[in-house]
Amino acid sequence: MSFAYLGALLLSLAGLTTLDYKNKLAFFGKPKKALITLAIPYLFFVVWDLSGITAGIFFRGNINHMIGITLFPEFPIEEVFFLGVLCYTALLLTAKFARSK
Repeated sequence: MSFAYLGALLLSLAGLTTLDYKNKLAFFGKPKKALITLAIPYLFFVVWDLSGITAGIFFRGNINHMIGITLFPEFPIEEVFFLGVLCYTALLLTAKFARSK
């Protein structure tokens, strides 16, 4: 069991939150709009992952760097935070580029 991957994801989320706070790009600028904008792709990717797992396409793989807790078969808890990093990064980049026009 290792907290390395989860720790890296949490550190990434902290960094993204700091950037958001400093630049007021999403949750610290327009929180309701940011929540909706983040939730839609986040839920899409959760459904995507679960569909891929059900179809036998996605699997957990090497778990040496993970805690070993799964929320669903082949769906590690780290995936929840990874999808958060993925969607939050996209949200901040989109907000920054939209603001610079």
